Amino acid sequence: MALTTLQCGYVAIVGRPNVGKSTLLNNILGRKLSITSRKPQTTRHTLLGILNEGELQLIFVDTPGIHANRDRAINRVMNKAAVSVLHDVDVIVLVVDRLEWGIEDEYVAKYLQSSRVPLIVVINKIDMLAEKELLLPQLDFLFDKFSPKELIPISALRRVNLSRLISSIRPFIPTSAHLFHQDQITDRNERFLCSEIIREKMTRKLGAELPYEITVEIEAFYVEASITNIHALILVEREGQKKIIIGDGGKRLREIGKCARRDIEDLISSKVMLRTWVKVRSGWSDDERALRSLGYLDNS
Repeated sequence: MALTTLQCGYVAIVGRPNVGKSTLLNNILGRKLSITSRKPQTTRHTLLGILNEGELQLIFVDTPGIHANRDRAINRVMNKAAVSVLHDVDVIVLVVDRLEWGIEDEYVAKYLQSSRVPLIVVINKIDMLAEKELLLPQLDFLFDKFSPKELIPISALRRVNLSRLISSIRPFIPTSAHLFHQDQITDRNERFLCSEIIREKMTRKLGAELPYEITVEIEAFYVEASITNIHALILVEREGQKKIIIGDGGKRLREIGKCARRDIEDLISSKVMLRTWVKVRSGWSDDERALRSLGYLDNS
């Protein structure tokens, strides 16, 4: 009988904000794990997504978008979380957006050009390009800049070339026993995933009105009479932000809760009673002690 050779390794997904890193992770896994929206910096924490394909286990690390704005503590924490994984992985996948290359991309590049970790560059959202030949100068530019192991045009949303990406990653993954059970898809618990779902619904419902200084803390999570009860505290920094989220007569907050509850029920396969409150905590996003209590610093 032939012996099987197990492979297991870590793959960091990096790039500036809003290039589609979380969408890429979700579609590699074939299910929604990381929250997404059109608003930059939706992802704030590193998140492991685990792909099992027979003898191969890939542990993807979805990172916050690396960005040049370091004015607030939360921005510095997110950058630290993203950059800290670059030296502890087996492969780095850099995601860029079609023909775009700007200051934020250049800021990411400075962290990668000194790295000795194998780099694969993917150009995302090619489904939105009417003329694919426009990619050729961008491909040349990226190859000259990084000399990557592979340069792959993809559409994370449409799942174009994702199997090619997995095949390109595999040669750099070490021979190793699997670190996670075959049924496990993330390192995060249900409390964290539920808080992220609520934040995603606020991001999508409020759009441009969404305050940047907003986070969700799960205060209670328990099962009673086959119903999972979740108490979620939404933190903002100013009274005006609280009013935006609650809306007239609480209408907006109820809509956010209704949408979040449906997704949470799908996630945990249970009937859910979700209660939400909005509270003003001035300056939390620029206070490292507050960020630590909310789980930001522990993850960086």
